[in-house]
Amino acid sequence: MSDADRSPAIRIEGGAYSGGRPADPARADAQDGPATASPSTSPGRPRIAALDVVRGFALCGILLANVQPIASVVDLLAPGSAGGPVEEWMGLLVEQRFYPIFSLLFGIGFSLLLESAAGRAAHPRVLLLRRLLVLLVMGVAHFLLLWRGDILSTYAVLGLLVLLPSTWLPRWAVAALSPVLVVASWFMHGDRFLLIAGLFLLGSALARYGVIDRIERSTRVPAVLGLVFAVAAAPALWWQVTSRLEDMDLWAPSSLAVSGTLLAGVYVCAMLVLLRTPLRAALQVVFAPLGRMALTNYLTATVLVLVAARLLGVPVGRSWTAMLLTAGAILALQWLWSTLWLRRYRFGPLEWLWRWATWGRRPALRVR
Repeated sequence: MSDADRSPAIRIEGGAYSGGRPADPARADAQDGPATASPSTSPGRPRIAALDVVRGFALCGILLANVQPIASVVDLLAPGSAGGPVEEWMGLLVEQRFYPIFSLLFGIGFSLLLESAAGRAAHPRVLLLRRLLVLLVMGVAHFLLLWRGDILSTYAVLGLLVLLPSTWLPRWAVAALSPVLVVASWFMHGDRFLLIAGLFLLGSALARYGVIDRIERSTRVPAVLGLVFAVAAAPALWWQVTSRLEDMDLWAPSSLAVSGTLLAGVYVCAMLVLLRTPLRAALQVVFAPLGRMALTNYLTATVLVLVAARLLGVPVGRSWTAMLLTAGAILALQWLWSTLWLRRYRFGPLEWLWRWATWGRRPALRVR
C-alpha cells in the first residue's frame, strides 16, 4: 500500500504526529503489556495476532536471560564458571537478544495507542503522559521491592524523554533518527539507553508508516529481511566470540550489542514467516496468551523466581540445569494461568489496572 492509498494524516493538537490511518480503537488498543498499548475495546474487534505471538516469544527469552540475575546476587553463576557449553549458547542465542524486541514493540504500541487516543480524547498526549507515569511507578516499585534489574522504569523514562517528544516530529524524521541512535549505541560500547531509544523510534515509525497494518500479509518481506539480518549477524556473532574479554571473562559490550540487535531482527522475521505457515495455530496457542498478559507475566515471573530460589531452595544461581528447569516450570505455569484467565477476562490483571489508570475510567473486564 502506497502513501497515496492511505487516509489523511492525523494531526494532534497542531503537532506533527502523522498517523497512517484513522483512529481505530480496536486496532490501536489491540496490544497490551510492557511493550505495547491496550487490548481491544469490544468483543470481536480484531487483534494484531502477530504482535501477541512475537511478544510472548520475547517474554520467554527475557525470562531465560533474567532467571539467574533475579535469583541471587551472591550465588549468581558467573560467566566462565561451571556452566560450560550451556553458558556459551546462552551468550550466543539469549543474552541481550530479547529486550530489543520488547523495545521495538513498545514503540509500535505507543504510536498505535496515540492514534486511538487522537480520535477519543481531547488531549491525547496527556493520556500518553499519564500512561508512562503509571508505568514508571510500577517499574520503580518492581526495582525497589523485588529486583534491581527492572526494565519498566527505563522504558517509562525513555518514553517520556524520547517517544512523547517524537510525536511532534514528522514520521520521516522519526524514521531517520532511529538508525542513528541504534548505530550510535554500538559505537558507545553497547549503550543500552541509546539502543532502546532507537528501537522505540523504529517501532513508532513502523506504526506511523502503516507497516504494522500489513505485518501479516506478506511472507516474502520478512523472509528477505530475516536473511539480511542473518547474513549480518554471522560476522557479528564471530566478533562476539573472538572479542571475549578474557581478563574479566565477559563478552565485549559492543560486540554483544551488535550481535544482539541483529539476532533479534532474525528472531522477529522468523516468527513472522512461521506465522504464514501451518504452524500459525500452534504458535498462537503457545505464545499469544503469554504475550497478551506480558506485563502481568513479566512482574510475576520475578516473584516466582524469588520463591523458587529463596523459599524453595532451588540452586538457580549455581546450576544451569536448575535454571532451565525453573524457567520452564514458570513459563508452563504462566501459560496455563494466562490461557485460563483470558477465557473469562479481556485483560490481564495488571493490564486492566494500567488501562484504567491510563484512560481514567474503569474498563469492562469480563468477556461478554
